[in-house]
Amino acid sequence: MVHNGLTGEQQGLSSQEAAARLKRYGPNALPAEPPQPTWRRFLRQFKSPLIYILLFALALDLFFWVRESSDGFPFEAVAIGLILLLNAGLGVWQERKAEAALARLKQLAAPQVWVWRDGEWKEHPAHELVPGDLVRLEAGGRIPADGLAILAEGCLVDESMLSGESLPVEKNQGDELFSGTLLVRGRALLEVTRTGRESALGKLATLLGQIEAEKTPLERRLEVFGNRVARWVLLLAAVLVVAGVLVEGPSRIGEVLVFAVALAVAAVPEGLPAVLTFTLALGVERMAKRKAVVRKLSAVEALGSVTVIATDKTGTLTENQMHVRHLDSPEPERALRAMVLANDAEVNSSGDEEVGDPLEVALLRYAQTQGQDPWALRAACPRISSHPFDSAWKYMRVTVEEEGKPISYFKGAPEVLLPKTRLEREEQGIWLEKALAYASEGYRVLGLAWAEGEREEGLEFAGLVLFWDPPRPEVPEAIRKAQEAGIRVLMVTGDHPATALAIARQIGIPSERVLTGEDLQNYDPQALEASLREVNVFARVHPEQKLRLVEVLQAQGEIVAMTGDGVNDAPALKRSDVGVAMGQRGSDVSREVADLVLLDDNFATIVAAIEEGRSIYENIQKFIRFLFSTNLSEVLVVAVGALLAFLLDLHDVSGGLLLPLTAVQILWINLVTDSFPALSLAFDRNPGVMQRPPRPPSSPLMDKPSLRFVFSSGTIKALLALGLLGLVPGLKFGLVDAVPALAETARSVVFHFLAIAQLFFVYPARHTQLHPLPNPILHAAVLLGILIQILVGSIPAVASALGAVLLPLPLWGLILGVSLLAWGFAELVNRISWR
Repeated sequence: MVHNGLTGEQQGLSSQEAAARLKRYGPNALPAEPPQPTWRRFLRQFKSPLIYILLFALALDLFFWVRESSDGFPFEAVAIGLILLLNAGLGVWQERKAEAALARLKQLAAPQVWVWRDGEWKEHPAHELVPGDLVRLEAGGRIPADGLAILAEGCLVDESMLSGESLPVEKNQGDELFSGTLLVRGRALLEVTRTGRESALGKLATLLGQIEAEKTPLERRLEVFGNRVARWVLLLAAVLVVAGVLVEGPSRIGEVLVFAVALAVAAVPEGLPAVLTFTLALGVERMAKRKAVVRKLSAVEALGSVTVIATDKTGTLTENQMHVRHLDSPEPERALRAMVLANDAEVNSSGDEEVGDPLEVALLRYAQTQGQDPWALRAACPRISSHPFDSAWKYMRVTVEEEGKPISYFKGAPEVLLPKTRLEREEQGIWLEKALAYASEGYRVLGLAWAEGEREEGLEFAGLVLFWDPPRPEVPEAIRKAQEAGIRVLMVTGDHPATALAIARQIGIPSERVLTGEDLQNYDPQALEASLREVNVFARVHPEQKLRLVEVLQAQGEIVAMTGDGVNDAPALKRSDVGVAMGQRGSDVSREVADLVLLDDNFATIVAAIEEGRSIYENIQKFIRFLFSTNLSEVLVVAVGALLAFLLDLHDVSGGLLLPLTAVQILWINLVTDSFPALSLAFDRNPGVMQRPPRPPSSPLMDKPSLRFVFSSGTIKALLALGLLGLVPGLKFGLVDAVPALAETARSVVFHFLAIAQLFFVYPARHTQLHPLPNPILHAAVLLGILIQILVGSIPAVASALGAVLLPLPLWGLILGVSLLAWGFAELVNRISWR
C-alpha cells in the first residue's frame, strides 16, 4: 500500500469485526424521530381555512336535519362527510408519497467516508462507522465521529458548532477530533473512539444527509392565496346570507344558508395544496433518477428561472480522468520523485481502488509507468513535515528524510513556483512561455521543484507536467441546449487562462478573452460589469472570488446557478440563487449549503435539472388552470342559476329554492377532478420547455393566456350547463310531468355534465405553446373518472346521497355530447389565447 501514515499497531478492522461492533454499538447516527401517527396526519388534513368552510356546510346540514326532528336520512350530510374523509385520505396518501420520495433522496445524499478495512481503503456510509475504525479526512470534510488524530498534517478544525469559537483550532497528532466539526485545512487520519449517541455531537446524519422539506415560496404563495380566497368566500357568503334574509325573511334562513354554503364550496380549490405537494415530490424524485439530488424544494422553482450557470471546469465540464501526457524536465529522476512524495493520494497495489485527488492519482500512475515504485519510495523517504496545498498559495510542499538528510519537494502552479527558484529571470521566462504554449493547447500544466533542507525559497526547478483531461462527450450538446433555452454558461476555473480558453472553445462556450481572479479583485465595479457582459471564461479564480462574481451577476438582474466543491466555495454557493455541489468530489461543507447535489459531477446533469425544474413549474400551472376553470364554472352556475330560480320562483321536491347544484354535488365534482386527473398532470413530460427563455421569478402563477383560458372556458362551460338546466325540463323523455321532478332531473343532468366536461377540460388545460408528450396515466384517469361518474349516477342509493336522480339513457347521451362540445370550445379558446 502507498504511504498511508499507519503504524503496525494501527491497521484498522476487518469487515467481520466491523460488522460485530456495528451490532454492539449501533449505527453512527442519532435514532430517527418516530414517524407521525396516521391519525394525526389524517386530522391535519382538516387544518385549513378552505376545509373549515366545508366542515361548516356539514354542521349546517346536520343542524337543519336535527331541527326538523330528524325527518328522513341525512343523505347530504353523510355524503359531505364521506367526501371530506376521502379528500383527507387522499391527502394522507400524497403526503406519505412525498415523504417517501424525500427519504429516498436523503439516502442518496448521505455522507460517505474512506475507511481502512481489510488492509485497504474502502468507501462506506458514515453511519456504518464503529469504534476502532481508521478514517481518512480531507480538507472541507465534516469529521464523522469522535476520535484521535493518529496523523495530522497542517490541520485546522472549525469547532464553532460545539464551542461557539469562530476561529479554527490547530490540531496535531494525538489531539482529539469531534463529530460534526469541520476540517478546513490539511489532512488527517482519525481513529474512531465514539459514534452515534455517544459522540460529542451525534447529529451527523441530520447535518449532512437531511433534505429540507420546508415550504417553498410557491407553496407559501399558494397558502396565502388560499387563505385570501377563503376570506373573500366567507365575506361573499355573509353578504348573501344578509341579502337573502332581507329578501326572503327570517323564516327562510335555512335555505339562504344552504345557498351561501353551496357557493362557498364552489369557490374553494380545496385540492390545490395536496396536488402541489405531490407534484413537487414526484419532480424531485425524477431529478434524483437523473443524478441531481434536490436538498431544498425551493430550488425547484429557482431552477426554472436560472439565466446564468457559472460552472467549474475540472470534473464538471471535463471527465476528471487526469492523464499525464508528457513530462518536460531537466531532471526527470527528481521530477518523478516529486510526483510520488509531494502527493497525498493512495492507490492499492492491485490498482483497483484510488483514494485522493484525481490529479495526484494520475501522478502516481505515471511515476509507476516510468519505473518508480511509489510504495518502496515512500517507505524509504518518510515525511518530516508538509505544507498542504491551498488556493491562497497554489503549491504544496513535503519535506522527507532522504539518505539521512531533509529534502523538500514541491508541486504547484508554474507561475508561483518559478519565482521561488534559483533560475535566472530569462530562464524563468522561457519556462513560463512553455507553460503558456502547453496551456493554449488545452493541457493543464503543473510545476515541480525541490530543495535541500526544509525551505520554500531558492528551489531547484524540476520541470513541467502536462495533464490531459478530455471534455465530457455530452457537454457540448448540453451547453448548446442551455444556450437555446436562454441560459448563459460561464466557465470559472483555477486553471491557467490559456487552458481554460482552449477547453471553452472545444465545448462551445464563446469568449474572445479571459478574466482572471486578479481582474475580479482589481477591476472597479463599472469595468467589471462591462467585462461580464462579454466574457464567459474566468481563470485562476480563487474560491473566495466566486462570491464577488455571483454578486455582480445578481446585481445585473441575473438568476445564478453556481457550482462548487471546496470548503471555500460555500459562501458563493450560499449566495447564489441555486448552489450546485459535487456529490463525488465535493466537500461536505459545500454539500451542506447547496440546493442541488450532482451525484455524477456532470454539467449535463445541471441542464437536465433545469429542464426538470421548468417542467415541474409548467405542470403546476396546468393544474392551476384546470382547477380554477372548474371552480369558476361552478360559481357561475350556482350564482346565476340561483338568481333565475329566485326570479322564476322555482323550488325542488322539498319545497326549497332550486339550486342548480347542491353543496355535496359541488364537493363531489371537486373531489373527482382534484384527485386522479389533476394528479396525472404531474406525470406530463414537456420537452419544449428548453426552447423558451427563463421564467422571471416574479412572474404570476397564472399569466395572461392562462387567465383568458380560465375565464373563457369556465364561462363557456357554465353557459352550457345553464342551457341544459333550461332545456332538459322541455325534453321530458317520458319523465313524470311535474315541475319539481323535472327540476330535479335537470339538476342531475347539470351535475353529471359539469363533472364529465371538467374531466375533458384537463386536455386543453395542458396545451399551451408547448406540446407535451402523450400521457397514458392521464388518459386512464379521465376514463376512470367518467366511468365512476356514470356508475354514481346509475346506483339509486349513491345517486340519492348525492342529491341526484336516475337518468334515462338518452339524457346520458346528451350529457356526453354537450361535454364533447364544451371540450371543443375550450380547445378553440385555448388556441386563440396562446396566439
